[in-house]
Amino acid sequence: MDIRKIDETISVSPQITVDDVAELARLGFRTIVANRPDHEEPGQPLMSDIEQAAKTHGLDWVYLPVESGNITDTDVDSFAPMIRDAEKPVLAFCRSGTRCTILWALSAARTEEPASVVARARNAGYDISGLTPRMIQQASHQQ
Repeated sequence: MDIRKIDETISVSPQITVDDVAELARLGFRTIVANRPDHEEPGQPLMSDIEQAAKTHGLDWVYLPVESGNITDTDVDSFAPMIRDAEKPVLAFCRSGTRCTILWALSAARTEEPASVVARARNAGYDISGLTPRMIQQASHQQ
């Protein structure tokens, strides 16, 4: 697993497997968020199998599939309250971790300065500086 910590509340990762879930529980994660749709690419694990493993290990599970390259404000509207209310720490995953980082960034930008959001993402290995105009726009969607 390639877990990338954004802050104390959320980390992101590329695709996880059923076998990774026990390790995530051991590491102290409380919620797993899947931002990747089933069948996005051949051979990826079924989300229902990962969900079952999460429940077996006492973790909360959230399935919030988002189309890669097409994150809408509606997606952010769903992600923002979920991540705010989720039991922390959270691990969110998708194919590469980028989609999760963008969802987090756009929701965080509703209450935080974009520069701070960009810096935390950069520290986790994701350059989202190109999202700054959209993050500024998100400030008007505070929930």
